[in-house]
Amino acid sequence: MKKLDEKQQEKIYILKVILKDIYKRVEGTPYRVIAVPGSFTLYELAEEIVKSFDFYFDHCFGFYDNLNSWTNSNECYELFKDIEEEQGLEPTCCKSVKKTRIDKVFNKIGRKMLFLFDYGDQWHFIVNLKRIESPKQNTDYPLVLESVGKVLQYG
Repeated sequence: MKKLDEKQQEKIYILKVILKDIYKRVEGTPYRVIAVPGSFTLYELAEEIVKSFDFYFDHCFGFYDNLNSWTNSNECYELFKDIEEEQGLEPTCCKSVKKTRIDKVFNKIGRKMLFLFDYGDQWHFIVNLKRIESPKQNTDYPLVLESVGKVLQYG
């Protein structure tokens, strides 16, 4: 948890995260609205998303700009990039989730990315930047602001 106050320059990013259904359609629920510091990395954001949906943070993941066909994305950030760097493996074309900050990717209101968690089961989440605000006094971040709907475990 990170305690911030209004005097600090850091901004809080309010993101709505919608879980697609088993047919990869967005029906509006379940979703979470989370508040995270802009300085958080995509890795930290992924951890918060997964935790907010009561999943274990135990699989590889990535963020992609193509919401419907992640393999055809022009912009992507993957945990595989970090693993490859740590283990000296063949490079991927995607960027690091551990080195990339939220405020560099979600740089305008309405910006959406696909968060793909677990390449086997392929849980698809649409992450949408709703607003950017100053931190609230005496508030610990990250924070789940709204939680709607339960996750049905498929398979």
